[in-house]
Amino acid sequence: MNNNNGPPTGAWTTGLCGCFEDLGSCCLTCCCPCITFGQNAEVVEKGRSSCASAGLIFCALSSCGLGWLYSYTYRSKLRGIYSLPEEPCIDLCVHCWCSCCAISQEYRELKNRGVDPSIGWSGNEEKMNRANETVPPNVAPAMTR
Repeated sequence: MNNNNGPPTGAWTTGLCGCFEDLGSCCLTCCCPCITFGQNAEVVEKGRSSCASAGLIFCALSSCGLGWLYSYTYRSKLRGIYSLPEEPCIDLCVHCWCSCCAISQEYRELKNRGVDPSIGWSGNEEKMNRANETVPPNVAPAMTR
């Protein structure tokens, strides 16, 4: 399904290994994946979980090698939102074997679809509300004699 408002649903906008398409998020994710993951999770959850809480849970689980058990569920949620295919393999395996690449891809996907994870859910909600505001047309004053 293709619409004129952005990328088509049903297809990822970047590949799993397309990290260099957004060098800033790639570097942040490689150095501190808990931050990027937290930003993604807050947006995917529409603010029901905070960046800090999701990031801390991911960090704690990652310290014993199990962060991917938490993070893969958000990939599944993101895929559901945009009807994305489960590729190159199931979400659990993608996060188990390529966690940083997966988190970076999910960040790019949100950005490419007009959502900026770095400003959080409330910042994006505010941006969307401003875009949907209707402004009355400017009407020239009537001529007087």
